[in-house]
Amino acid sequence: MRMPPYVDRISVPARYALLAALISLALFFGLGWAWPWQPGRIGGLVFGTLAAVLFINAGLYPWRRRWRTRPWGTARRWLHLHVYGSVLAFLFVLIHTGFRLPAGTMGWLLLVLSFWATATGLLGVWLQNRVPRLMAQRLTVEAIYERIPELLRALVAEADALMAGAPDTLARAYAGEIRPVLETSRPSVQWLTGSDPAAAKSAAPLNKLRPFVAEADRPRLADLESILQDKIDLDAQLSFQRVLRGWLILHVPPAILLIGLMVTHVLAVVWH
Repeated sequence: MRMPPYVDRISVPARYALLAALISLALFFGLGWAWPWQPGRIGGLVFGTLAAVLFINAGLYPWRRRWRTRPWGTARRWLHLHVYGSVLAFLFVLIHTGFRLPAGTMGWLLLVLSFWATATGLLGVWLQNRVPRLMAQRLTVEAIYERIPELLRALVAEADALMAGAPDTLARAYAGEIRPVLETSRPSVQWLTGSDPAAAKSAAPLNKLRPFVAEADRPRLADLESILQDKIDLDAQLSFQRVLRGWLILHVPPAILLIGLMVTHVLAVVWH
């Protein structure tokens, strides 16, 4: 029997994760109906252990490259297990607690960090799909992040050399309005929307100048416009790379803290 179109669009790992989630919820409600659900009883302990195992496995994802692909599976499988396993792990945390708010500090820390690591992980999945696509559509050359300041300085030097001997009108507009734009990087999260936040403002001085530039200076103006466009592309690249680096700060340290606290919690339960 053919599946509905919306089911066909769900990947196979996502289907398995959804099936595991539904089975887990069915077990929770079934067992909870028969016996009072407690984190310290067998059902709560099983789901708490599964959550810990999946979160620890997610923490191993950055080490995959050191272990190579074999015999640990392909990078795609690791990524699927990292993403879907983390979502399931958060669900298992909720099932472990019986969908009740924790009572102690450790419980709150584990719940909040579990939610944060899962939410920022899903944000990372969206960014890892969105940013490369926007960069491919918007940019013609990819620059190394650390070299962007150097490239910006090179563009200013190139523009200064181009404007040497320019007519007074063009030279004044360059010094007062265009050169400050070239000198200062202007990253913006608006690039993630697919818009071009810097283009209109940066092109405005050139558009005002164009009717007053003599025919002989039109090539100079066109070269300046090209330099300005290169600068806008560097701003976009800087924006994209800062977003990805900022996401790592949001996701990785809390995830490491979560794994450390989760291991401590498990050991405390075992030794209790």
